[in-house]
Amino acid sequence: MKQKVIYYRDELNDEFADDHIKAKTIDKNYRYLRSRLLHLFWYRIIAMPSARIYMKLFFHHKIIGKEVFEKAGDGGYFLYGNHTHFLADAFVPAVLCRPVDVSVIVHPNNVSMPVLGRITPYLGALPLPDDAGAAKNFIHAVEKKIGHACVMIYPEAHIWPYYTGIRPFTDAPFRYPVTYKVPVFSLTNTYQKRKRGKRPMMVTYVDGPFYPKKGLSAKEQRNDLRNQVYAAMKARAENNSVVKIRYEKIES
Repeated sequence: MKQKVIYYRDELNDEFADDHIKAKTIDKNYRYLRSRLLHLFWYRIIAMPSARIYMKLFFHHKIIGKEVFEKAGDGGYFLYGNHTHFLADAFVPAVLCRPVDVSVIVHPNNVSMPVLGRITPYLGALPLPDDAGAAKNFIHAVEKKIGHACVMIYPEAHIWPYYTGIRPFTDAPFRYPVTYKVPVFSLTNTYQKRKRGKRPMMVTYVDGPFYPKKGLSAKEQRNDLRNQVYAAMKARAENNSVVKIRYEKIES
């Protein structure tokens, strides 16, 4: 397999999605909660079957540890994962969490595409707000979803295609489970050798649940959750056995 090399400077902020999308402003007029009927059509009838077919055919997808979700009971939970593929990262949560609905906290780029951007909100995309009015509506949507669904977050924020490590991320995205006192799980997508074929197989590992620790301040709970998730993802990333793209840091 010919190996591509990507050079980077900043693990926290460099982006390699290469989508060149101009993000629209998410203001107070943006509708976070959409038609339930259209959601059922786009998510259940179109997206979920497509996700299963794509992941099986393209990646020979395998899941390890899905049974840990049973510990969440009937309530909602937050799921955190590494961000390594523009399409698989949209499909894996739907495959992994079914029959539970999944909403994904995303960059506004995901709802700004000419055609697909009109559909992604019905698939569960919750774009980050750009002003106080939108922030209020965003929080209301998250509160409504977390009562019964999975809310997916990619704390690395930026896509690094086929990256086999876990990039550092802040504890900011962990304020949600601290606020709503719900369980946290992690998923780690890894790329592994197949018996036949050059394309790697994707194996997804699920860990958890992790909970905010009692007796700590809200900020300490947030940081502790971040550390637990980061450690689980780092350990699972050791299972990568295919490096399709090599990332090399440019020292300033």
